[in-house]
Amino acid sequence: MTFSTKPRLPLLCAVFACWAAFASGHVMAEQKPFAVVAPFEVEGLDPSVSGYVFQRMQITETLLDADANGEPLPGLAEKWGVSKDGKRWTFTLRQGVKFHDGTDLTAVVAAHSLNVARSKTGILTNAKIESVMANGNDVIIDLTTPFPLLPSLLAHYSTNILAAGSYDAEDAVQKIIGTGPFALTLLQPPQRLVTKRFNDYWGKKPTIEAASYLGAGRGETRALMAESGGAELVFQLDPPSIARLKRSTNMHVLLGSVPRVVILAVNSGKGATADKEVRQALSMAIQREGIAAAILRAPGTGATQMFSSDVKGWHDAALPNLAFNPQAARDLLKTRGWVAGADGMLQKDGKPLRFKLVTYADRPELPLIATALQAQFKEVGIDVEVSVTNASAVPASHKDGSLELALYSRNYALVPNPQVTLLADFGNGGNEWGPLGWDTTQFDKSMTALLSEKDPATAQRERNAIIAQVQDELPLIPIAWYRQSIAVSNKVEGAAVDPFERTFGLSSMRWSQ
Repeated sequence: MTFSTKPRLPLLCAVFACWAAFASGHVMAEQKPFAVVAPFEVEGLDPSVSGYVFQRMQITETLLDADANGEPLPGLAEKWGVSKDGKRWTFTLRQGVKFHDGTDLTAVVAAHSLNVARSKTGILTNAKIESVMANGNDVIIDLTTPFPLLPSLLAHYSTNILAAGSYDAEDAVQKIIGTGPFALTLLQPPQRLVTKRFNDYWGKKPTIEAASYLGAGRGETRALMAESGGAELVFQLDPPSIARLKRSTNMHVLLGSVPRVVILAVNSGKGATADKEVRQALSMAIQREGIAAAILRAPGTGATQMFSSDVKGWHDAALPNLAFNPQAARDLLKTRGWVAGADGMLQKDGKPLRFKLVTYADRPELPLIATALQAQFKEVGIDVEVSVTNASAVPASHKDGSLELALYSRNYALVPNPQVTLLADFGNGGNEWGPLGWDTTQFDKSMTALLSEKDPATAQRERNAIIAQVQDELPLIPIAWYRQSIAVSNKVEGAAVDPFERTFGLSSMRWSQ
């Protein structure tokens, strides 16, 4: 193993000192900034790169929003409609919306932002867009083929609408000028930004006057900032920290289900895991509920299928569960020619059943789960080496084909409809956070049928068929369903867990009286 769970005190002290100096130098006279700490760095200005930070801090907004079930809600567009052939979508903008530089939101400006967004590799490539243009107060999007999930795409952070002054002559983003309830006043990539309340906001005005953000990748850093009172909201905590903070008199912890799944990705195209039965054996060797209870400290979240019952339309209660059965795993591997050597580890033709598992520490539970998997696989004779590195190693190993096993956490509702992320991750051979080397012919056929299906009962059968195929062939092996954790200061009220992780909810919070 190449990681340590011990806090690096010099590093933590440096972060605290830097953050204290930063915060104290930007306190507004009338109110201390509301401090948010999360694991995400600001890697660039373009919405396709760091739009999730600007969206969560409510600096930028999208044409559409989403309700608690992922259904589209008005955003910067107050209404929308689609032509009978499903190819032309019309989005009518709100009147009186201003950007933070005082300029007006117009259809021309919104269409420009969307055209810049679709020029990049991103979520909009899921819809075959022919053109985006302005017509009076309407944004018109023409598609080459119908795509009924377009409204969900337009709630994604990569489609944030920016003012004309945000771009240079080559349409590179130079400034973040949005329409949200908070305006950016300071940006120090990759870790820090400060905002102030935008008094000309078109919607309900927030009571918080200023907010600051710090990207802190290490879980113990975030937990210590929560415990020390260094932040009002700390996003994403490790289980031991949750237990400690629940006993705090200064903070309270919010937990909420989100459509995020801890996933073990396997290489379905080469090596031992190209054999479906080997993938099934790996799954049977996993004690999911033990991991959920002992490591995540969230009993009942062991993933018996891809999605929990909280994910509307994508959980099939009739589907046989993914079960822990190490003896069945050994027996199945034996039928595939893997036999135990003198040391008890499996081998075939003189080669050991051995894998390298790549994961990362941005989500502090992942290295712990990786260690548990290493031990559980060893029990059935599978040798696994764990490598804890950067999150970028997962897509990199997928891209170059070297991936054997990878453990990561995937939010299937970054777009407020899991179907969009499933289509992007699994379709057409799979992308960097999806399956590798898996034959997606049947999946693609089922997903295409689902896209055009208007009968709800038939659509549900199609969704069940898709989940059943993934359950049987296991190109990705679900480990645990996720509960998002947030530590919130007792000095504030109105905090909540956003199931789609689109916002920290600053505009809904207020200082306690």
